[in-house]
Amino acid sequence: MTKCKGCGATLQHQDKNLPGYSPKENSEYCQRCFRLIHYDDLTVSMKKGIDPDMVIDRIATMDALVLWIVDLFDFEASMIPGINRKLAGMDIIMVASKRDLFPESVGYEKLAAFVFSRLKELGVKIKELILTSRNDDDSLNDIFDAVAENARGRDVVVMGRANAGKSTLLNRMMSEKTLTMSRYPGTTLDFNEIVINGQTYIDTPGIEIDNSMLMQVEEETLKTIIPQTRVKPIVFQLKDDQSFAIGGLARLDIYDCQKATCVWYLSDRLQIHRSKAANADDLWKKHYGKMLSPVATTSEFTEYSIHKKLDKIDVVVDGLGWACVSGNASTIKVRVPKGIGVTFRKAIM
Repeated sequence: MTKCKGCGATLQHQDKNLPGYSPKENSEYCQRCFRLIHYDDLTVSMKKGIDPDMVIDRIATMDALVLWIVDLFDFEASMIPGINRKLAGMDIIMVASKRDLFPESVGYEKLAAFVFSRLKELGVKIKELILTSRNDDDSLNDIFDAVAENARGRDVVVMGRANAGKSTLLNRMMSEKTLTMSRYPGTTLDFNEIVINGQTYIDTPGIEIDNSMLMQVEEETLKTIIPQTRVKPIVFQLKDDQSFAIGGLARLDIYDCQKATCVWYLSDRLQIHRSKAANADDLWKKHYGKMLSPVATTSEFTEYSIHKKLDKIDVVVDGLGWACVSGNASTIKVRVPKGIGVTFRKAIM
C-alpha cells in the first residue's frame, strides 16, 4: 500500500473522484496534490471531507508527543475546545505560526504574553510555547530542541486546525517541499509518517473549523481573505455612530463614539466600506454581492453585541481578522454569516 507523499492518502488508479487518485502507476503524488503543487489547481474539495472527531480520537490512542500548530493571526479559530480532556495525559508543545503577519512593532514577548493569557482564560495547558514565522531558522532550532527534550523515544504527532500551517512547517523542518501546501482546508487527507533527523513525525489531516469564514466561502475567495504578507493596520477615527462592511462577509457597527478609534487587521485584498450606522442597512441591501463582495455561501446572518467596558477591545471574526476598538464608545454590534465564530477579547496590541 503506497501513500501519496503530499497528503498521505493511499494511492489508487481506479476512481478519479476519490482521494489518492493518480493516472500513473508509479507516481509519488496523487493527481490532486500534483495539480495543487504545480498549478494551484484544486481539482477536488476536501474541506468537509475529514471527520474531526476521528482525527482527535486517533491521536488520543497514540503514545506520542503532540506538536500543536496554531495560526497566531487566526488564534481564536485555532483553538480546539476541550483539548486537554480529549488528549488527557499527552504532552503538548504549541507552535504558533504566522508571527510574520503581525506588524513589526509587535514583539515576541507581547505575543507570547497574549497567548498565555488566552490559554489561561480557555483552561488550556501546554508544556511549551514556540512562536514561529516563515524563514525563521531560530524558531526551527527551538522546535527541534523542544522535541529532543520531550519526545523521549516517542513519535511526534503534528496536529492543528485546517490551514494552521502544519505541512508548511514540516516542509521547512525537512528543508524540502515534500508535503503539499495550499491555502485550501483539507489538503492533508490521512496520517502521514515522515522521518526528520532520525525522529518520526506524523502529519495529520487539518481539523475542521465549522465556525471559520474559511469554511463558509468558495475556494476561490480564500486568496482574498487569507493574508499572504505582513498585515498593515488600517486606522479610522470615529465620531457618533459608525458602521464598517468588510466586503459582504461581515459588518461592524459602533455606537456613541467620542474620541474613539477603530483599527482593522485584515488581508490587504479585502475592501473596507465605512458609513454612518444609520445608513448601513440601506447600503447593505443595495450593494450586497456587488460593491460589497466577496460574500459567504450563506446569506443568513447572525448578530452579536457587547457593551464596551474595556478601553481597548478586539472584535475577532474567525477566519477573517479583527478590529481593535479603543476610546469612548457605548455598544459594538457585529453581523456575520450564520455559524461564524465571533470573540470579544482584551486587545492583543
